[in-house]
Amino acid sequence: MNIQNAQQQVDEWIQNHGVRYFNELTNMAQLTEEVGEVARIIARRYGEQSEKESDKGKDLGEELADVLFVVLCLANQTGVNLQESFEKKLDIKTKRDHDRHHNNEKLK
Repeated sequence: MNIQNAQQQVDEWIQNHGVRYFNELTNMAQLTEEVGEVARIIARRYGEQSEKESDKGKDLGEELADVLFVVLCLANQTGVNLQESFEKKLDIKTKRDHDRHHNNEKLK
């Protein structure tokens, strides 16, 4: 699945199940909440915080998918073609960062 197809799938889901998109500010708040859930899992599972028993069953992939869903919603409702934007950004990062990362002593 490419990003453009994912945007279309989210739009179809919203039309068939979600009634309408939440407004952009609500979706931004939701995105922040979902990123916080990802951060909680990462901090406890891979970081130095202890993992609570209630957090052990949480699925990181599912939480990352929640983040992606809201990002796709925001792209759809603001008219952003994420496929095009991602490809452009990847090209920029490739040109800008290739030598920088290879020359970074901290990464060796």
